[in-house]
Amino acid sequence: MRVISGEFRGRRLAAVPGNQTRPTADKVKESMFNMLGPYFDGGRVLDLYAGTGGLGIEAVSRGMAHATFVDHQYAAIKTLRANLALFDAPERFTVIKAPVDRAIVTLGEAGEQFDLILADPPYAKQEVLAQLAALVAHNLVAPDGRVLFETGLDVVYPAAIAGYTILRRQTYGVAQVIILQREAEA
Repeated sequence: MRVISGEFRGRRLAAVPGNQTRPTADKVKESMFNMLGPYFDGGRVLDLYAGTGGLGIEAVSRGMAHATFVDHQYAAIKTLRANLALFDAPERFTVIKAPVDRAIVTLGEAGEQFDLILADPPYAKQEVLAQLAALVAHNLVAPDGRVLFETGLDVVYPAAIAGYTILRRQTYGVAQVIILQREAEA
């Protein structure tokens, strides 16, 4: 795994030991960021189920100002911190060790908002629709912010998702990616 583009391009990232995480393949990651817009001009990104931190690190490398990473596994947090140490920019990264659902509530209570939210949940434990609703309920998605979920093919998305406009869906082998934008409030 490596950072594909931007400021940190080419840097290699360590993998989380064991089989508790499934890193996003470089080709899929590159395609995901090309769909989002290849580069960013500031903003904040939230990387849920962060694992190695590859998605959030890629977003910062491509121009996001700050990334917040959430994971609850000790091995993932240890690997994530080691990967972040490669970049000598601690002010650009925040790591939260907590289950994603608890972190969503805590971040919402703190009034945090993100311009981009990336999530790659374990395929066996996907609660995507409930988590999309929680992101809106806790006001974590900034106005016009985007959310990207990478899931297994078994997740069936409805034609419309409350609080969002569906921008794109794409299938990659055994994975699918959905990109949504926060709807403007009436």
